[in-house]
Amino acid sequence: MITELGHFALVLAFVVAIIQAVVPMIGAWRGHAGWMAMAQPAASAQFYLIAVAFGALMYAFIVSDFSLRLVVLNSHSAKPMLYKISGTWGNHEGSMLLWVLIVALFGAMAAWFGDNLPPSLRARVLAVQGAIGVAFLAFILFTSNPFLRLAVPPFDGQDLNPLLQDPGLAFHPPFLYLGYVGLSMAFSFAVAALIEGRVDAAWGRWVRPWTLAAWVFLTIGIALGSWWAYYELGWGGFWFWDPVENASFMPWLLAAALVHSAIVVEKRESLKSWTILLAILAFGFSLIGTFIVRSGLLTSVHAFANDPERGVFILMIMGFFMGGALILFAFRASAMEARGVFGMLSRESALVANNALLAVSCFVVFVGTMWPLVAEMFFDRKLSVGPPFFNMAFTPFMVVLGLILPIGAMMPWKRGQLTRAMRPLRYVFVLALAFGGLAWAMQTGRSLIGPMGAFLGAWLVMGAAVDIASRTGQRFNAARLFRLPRADWGKAVAHGGLGITMLGVAGLTSWQSEDIRVAQIGEPFEVGGYTLTLDGVEDVEGPNFLATVGTLTLAKDGRFIATLKPEKRIYPVAQMPTTEAAIDYNLARDVYVVIGDAQVNGGWAVRTYIKPLTNWIWIGCALMSLGGLLSLTDRRFRVAVGARKTAKPVPAE
Repeated sequence: MITELGHFALVLAFVVAIIQAVVPMIGAWRGHAGWMAMAQPAASAQFYLIAVAFGALMYAFIVSDFSLRLVVLNSHSAKPMLYKISGTWGNHEGSMLLWVLIVALFGAMAAWFGDNLPPSLRARVLAVQGAIGVAFLAFILFTSNPFLRLAVPPFDGQDLNPLLQDPGLAFHPPFLYLGYVGLSMAFSFAVAALIEGRVDAAWGRWVRPWTLAAWVFLTIGIALGSWWAYYELGWGGFWFWDPVENASFMPWLLAAALVHSAIVVEKRESLKSWTILLAILAFGFSLIGTFIVRSGLLTSVHAFANDPERGVFILMIMGFFMGGALILFAFRASAMEARGVFGMLSRESALVANNALLAVSCFVVFVGTMWPLVAEMFFDRKLSVGPPFFNMAFTPFMVVLGLILPIGAMMPWKRGQLTRAMRPLRYVFVLALAFGGLAWAMQTGRSLIGPMGAFLGAWLVMGAAVDIASRTGQRFNAARLFRLPRADWGKAVAHGGLGITMLGVAGLTSWQSEDIRVAQIGEPFEVGGYTLTLDGVEDVEGPNFLATVGTLTLAKDGRFIATLKPEKRIYPVAQMPTTEAAIDYNLARDVYVVIGDAQVNGGWAVRTYIKPLTNWIWIGCALMSLGGLLSLTDRRFRVAVGARKTAKPVPAE
């Protein structure tokens, strides 16, 4: 009965979404206040109905209702409760229901907290958001219905993909979708502004919190996915330039550019066209990511579906929204004339350079991701574009971005001087060079990536510190430091976090060491200055898996450090093996151990990595997210938006 109620609520939500997409838009066009007011209750109703549907599906997973086809394919009665719950979105149909739930959530939040928006703009924003809901609710109901029943339910299910039975993957998709789908609000604001023919400072102030929130969620989601790949897959990497990884990284780059571009619109009423275009492209790349994950055209370790028919449906949705928005953008270009002028050396120019680097970096990732498909379709050649291409093509843009970021942050608006902006940074630059030189001196015969990462990391962190200190006045005033706006602190923390992540990536890439050997029980072996001893191997039975667990002692210079227990698991229901690495975490390094198969001549295959500065990657991501959250709590977002509350709406054309 609950399942049928969920299905009915989903159908009803589809009807409400159509009303939300059509009635307020006509009301804004005709100037009918009552029709425009329909947007708020419709947005709320759509969210509540989809929440009921999602709750019904989750209930089916929790109670193991094997009359539901989706539960049979993605659950098992012996599975731990956490993974029964996460199984709700650990599949194509359930993840799409979560996707559309978040679309409705953002629309409802705009309805609940958008009282300061002019009625016509608010109605159009919610109508566009409703149209996105219509498209994806239709996709779910007609191609990916999660509530399909089985005439003869089996005794038990086929279990969730074992790779997804992990805490990191339980929370990774919701955060990632909050970021993906959060960009739909920036898109809705952009399209609504194009229809109204008005983009001004108030619009930039309204759109920036939504974009910043989406960027924060994307950062958290990407970091969780990277951390999961690091400890779960057993290959010791945190990033593989997999198509699905790229699908989340491309919108992240464009969202970062959009946040910075919206600042210029808010402060100077410049870069209007560029900001609108970024808002369209950022959500467009979220749709491209959805297409990549679900079309089956590109293979990935963690793609959801392999169904070209579904891919065509998503391609049609993408073509409608992106194509329609870009056509509207072309017609309305004349209405987005910039008011503020600025010199070549100014904060505006620095933000333009920042945006250009992020956008080109996104394009590089897009080309590398899609080129194998293009080569196969048009040239009948099977190509593989892997990490070497991305590392060589992407890294230079990030190096340049890291170089200009502290300088741009110190530049004044409108017009500035390079020498004046560099004056507070000159000692920081020398210290950063010294830090990079120290890294160069300590390494022997290795690449330039490590020292360059050390320099950029120090340059960004110390540059952010100088930037925040300079805002207290010409002479540092500690008392004023804690009275600065939270947005200033957020910027400094986020930029410092980027520097720490760059340092972690460079250190791990350049200085890690690897050892693969057959380890005999009781015989110690040396790896990177550490001594490891395989004490024993035993078979262990888990709640829904069987595991071979090795026990290793980690020591250095005769001093005990830790006991490591790497595992090889087999999930009998899914008939799928997984590797569980054992890791001794440390700020300076990780010792990462993976156990393999028993050898014919005795002993066990053991792979060991010494990974310097790995945890700095995720510490940096956490700081970037914290910086975004600090900026979101800045009271100027709330107070300044209210300044437009009494503004008269533009008469309908």
